[in-house]
Amino acid sequence: QVQLVESGGGLVQTGGSLNLSCATSGFTLDIYGIGWFRQTPGKEREGLLCVATYGDSTYYTDSIKGRFTISRDNAKKMVFLQMNNLKAEDTAVYFCARNRAAWAPCRRGTNEFDYWGQGTQVTVSS
Repeated sequence: QVQLVESGGGLVQTGGSLNLSCATSGFTLDIYGIGWFRQTPGKEREGLLCVATYGDSTYYTDSIKGRFTISRDNAKKMVFLQMNNLKAEDTAVYFCARNRAAWAPCRRGTNEFDYWGQGTQVTVSS
């Protein structure tokens, strides 16, 4: 079955870096876009960025531009989120998710994604 599993979260100091991984299985990663999202208690899930089939990335929020980048390794069935210069407001549970349609471009909105991982906690201490 389709599965996405995030890892790499943890506790880091302000200004530090983390590289989150999303391991995928049960589908052909090559033909799907993958997005990264985050959520804090009491708030809606926030879209961060997405990498489309051919590697083009789309940013959903300006606050991470210049600090976060997304990449994919189709051979390893992995998608990565490199986070640099982390801030306290980046503290959240981070999720990866599969684009609902194969070969489709990345679109805004959680309803454009059908399968989700369980999340990994990122805590940035100030």
